[in-house]
Amino acid sequence: MAAEQQQAPVPAITANVEEPLDLIRLSLDERIYVKMRNDREVRGRLHAFDQHLNMILSQVEETVTTVELDEENFEEMHKQTKRHIPMLFVRGDAIILVAPPLRHA
Repeated sequence: MAAEQQQAPVPAITANVEEPLDLIRLSLDERIYVKMRNDREVRGRLHAFDQHLNMILSQVEETVTTVELDEENFEEMHKQTKRHIPMLFVRGDAIILVAPPLRHA
């Protein structure tokens, strides 16, 4: 006897998503989070993108995390550097993850 499984309702926003780039298209003119290579993260307003995930962002806050070795006790120290960038072009091959803004149903 197989127990019936109930599926959670699909939010209306994701009902329009058929391809991965559709989710990014729905995030146009909204703030997104982008995790990049070399321990970089950016948050900004998405203005444009293409099929290679090249993006143009504005009002960008970039966070760069570096790991330094403490010479006395040989412990790793994580240091974060933040900067504000008015307008930024992000090359798609540097992108690891794109997170759209949180939407409440």
